Amino acid sequence: MSKSLVLLFVAIGLVAGCSDASMKFPVTEADQSALKDKVEIVRLSAENIGTFGQRRSGAVATSLPAHVAGEYRIGAGDVISIFLFDHPELAIPSGTDTPDTGFLVQNDGSLTFPFIGSVKAEGRTVEQLRAEMAQRLVKFFPDPQVDVRIVGFNSQRVVVGGEVVHPETLTVRTTPLTLLEAVNAAGGLTDKADAHAITVRRSGVNHSVDLDAFLSAGLSSNNPVLKGGDVVSVPAKRLREAYVLGEIGKPATIDLSEDAITLTQAITRQGGINEERADARGIFVFRDVAGKMTVYQLDTSLPTALLLGTRFTLEPMDVIYVTKSPLQRWNDTMSRLLPSVTAANAAQGLN
Repeated sequence: MSKSLVLLFVAIGLVAGCSDASMKFPVTEADQSALKDKVEIVRLSAENIGTFGQRRSGAVATSLPAHVAGEYRIGAGDVISIFLFDHPELAIPSGTDTPDTGFLVQNDGSLTFPFIGSVKAEGRTVEQLRAEMAQRLVKFFPDPQVDVRIVGFNSQRVVVGGEVVHPETLTVRTTPLTLLEAVNAAGGLTDKADAHAITVRRSGVNHSVDLDAFLSAGLSSNNPVLKGGDVVSVPAKRLREAYVLGEIGKPATIDLSEDAITLTQAITRQGGINEERADARGIFVFRDVAGKMTVYQLDTSLPTALLLGTRFTLEPMDVIYVTKSPLQRWNDTMSRLLPSVTAANAAQGLN
């Protein structure tokens, strides 16, 4: 159990006064006035319920700057095939005997071609490189017909890691590579993956991308085109739970990681309140708000209460507690005392 959750339960115990092992949080405004210094108490009503509506926002566009995939820009490490018509012997780089090898772009961004020597290739498109080579070769060949192609894509990569089946380093080629394509190329997401919070690191800055917003809501900006140097990290789902306790059908934890869940949904899913034992006025949600304990009260003795509860969205670490009715506390106390009283009377009779 996390430290924050332990502190939350301790605080609940202190303000509730659990002297007889049952929750006795006051249900009336008059009784609650003495607790104002310890907690902030908010009674849910039609006037304020709109403040506590669904917190999980819909499709939110990523802050990752859009990258419009244009023509491929040559980089260091790429291998370029250069063919001069009527002169196939020039297509084989010096010192090699394999026509498919091509010309390697060096670390300084240049390549070396016969007759014209060093040519700047880095940062240029295939067409730009072809045009410059033709211009420089015209001094040696009349009307040179030059064909330039990339035969080895080595300069631009995208790394995909985290909760994917096969973490992968992908090569950026002439066709655009989108985030979804990169994830699929890495085997897809694992069962533990959180598609809402994928991180793309570009130029030293992390950008959050809700890929699920593209898959479920069609938000195209959340399936961005990746560029060389991007690092994609898919996180595991964080544990996001609320806790339902007290006079409820099935006390349990509620998973909030997939969908937004309201107070009424949580109570209903766990079998509803125990009508014979619960105090209908005492459905409380304990929440740590900026370091201060805040208690939200839903009075289900009012006919519209559960409808209001459908508009109160739970947050991780919320503790929902349904307290006992005064009558039930009386009955429980009597049920514990009567066996002792009966035994004492029997002993007195024997004496």
